[in-house]
Formats: sequence, structure tokens, C-alpha cells
Amino acid sequence: MIELITGGSGSGKSAYAEKRICALHEINTGAPLIYIATMQPFGAEGEARIARHKRLRGGKGFATVECFTELESLCIARGSDVLLECVGNLVANEMFRTDRMDPGCVQRIKRGVDMLARVCRSACIVTNEVFSDGIDYGEGTDMYMRALADINIYIAGIADRVTEVVCSVPTVIKGGIKC
Repeated sequence: MIELITGGSGSGKSAYAEKRICALHEINTGAPLIYIATMQPFGAEGEARIARHKRLRGGKGFATVECFTELESLCIARGSDVLLECVGNLVANEMFRTDRMDPGCVQRIKRGVDMLARVCRSACIVTNEVFSDGIDYGEGTDMYMRALADINIYIAGIADRVTEVVCSVPTVIKGGIKC
């Protein structure tokens, strides 16, 4: 079961995703519960956000795996319940890992998502909604946003369930019964 969870910055999507994968894990007792962390700790704000996420998932039984790039190479035990947090960071890490844009990142991330779909019993994949502000950005940001949109559309297409979180209120927009 793949669920894509989307929303804007500060929407409550991370807290919802943790609650959702823990509920699925409760049904799938015995499976490993894995948190794939994609945010690289840049500066005080980034470190504070990482610390907040660690506090949120504290005591829930997650094994944390840091994966800043190359999701497709990650070794995940078959039957695991996985929370991937988040696709937006993964795209930025892959796209800007060298001194120039890497257009191959989209296919690499899609292969990584395909791997999760094959090996996980349940996977909640968190992503960002980045097109709602209507602002015209520069070329680099525009390329990032198009890449993220392409990946989000792909994941939504293969997902069993897609949920949008706004102001901490989840709305299922594709598939499934609310949990």
C-alpha cells in the first residue's frame, strides 16, 4: 500500500504521515518500521526542523535511515512499513548535488519509489505542494518545481491513496478508507 501525503509548508503533513504509518504498522505487527529522512542539516533552521521531527517520532519505534540521495540504492527489508520524509528534499538533494543541475534526478527518484512499492508492505511518502503561490521564480527554482511536480504526479498515479493536508486536516483525494 502506497500513500502519497501532500501539503504546503507547515500544513501538518508530517504529523499526519507519522500517525498514518503507525496506524498501518499496528495492523502489520512484526514488520520493521522505518523512517527515511531526506533532509540534509544545513544551518540552524534545518537542524531545528530535524530536531522537531525527531521529537515527533520519538518513542514510536522508528528505525531512522538517512538517505539524502540515491533512494533507489537503499536496502529496505521486504515487508517493512516505511515513512519517506520528504520528496521535496530528495529532489533538491539530487538535483543540486553538484555545481550544476542534474536532470537525471527525476528518473532516479522514480526508480527509488518503484523500489519502495515493490518491497514495502506499507509506505507513506510525504511531498510538498509548491505551485499554489502563483509566483514566477528563476530558472533553477522553476526546474526544481517542474521536477517535483513530475515526481508527485508519478507517485500519485501509482499510489493506492493520496491525501492532502491543509491546516492539519487530512482530506483523502484518491482511494482508501480513512484510518
